Amino acid sequence: MKPKPLILVVEDNAANQLLAREVLELNGYQVEVASTATQALERLKALQPALILMDVELPGKDGLSLTRLLKSMSPTAAIPVVAMTSHTSLQARRDALQAGCVGFISKPIDVHTFPARIEEFLARPGD
Repeated sequence: MKPKPLILVVEDNAANQLLAREVLELNGYQVEVASTATQALERLKALQPALILMDVELPGKDGLSLTRLLKSMSPTAAIPVVAMTSHTSLQARRDALQAGCVGFISKPIDVHTFPARIEEFLARPGD
């Protein structure tokens, strides 16, 4: 059986980082974490994750601005990005999709449904 893919979690909150990492690793995923947009860009110079989980509210450059940047750069344009946010309004969802996210996951994450949601995002065909 081949190993599950690598997921980059971009999240500044330590508790949310830990929870996402723990649940993903328990489900067999390889996980890398970045706390800021700058760290994420550095990690992406060496990594090619199958999926990026992007906190919308990051210090400095916010998650949607970072998503727009990643979608404009050829090495990262094809990597699906999923917004992670506590804002679940229709406008917040629209903003995430317009920035280039393939979907979103509400925070705090539901540890029971989170792995299945990740599988759904990974199973979607690329653009």
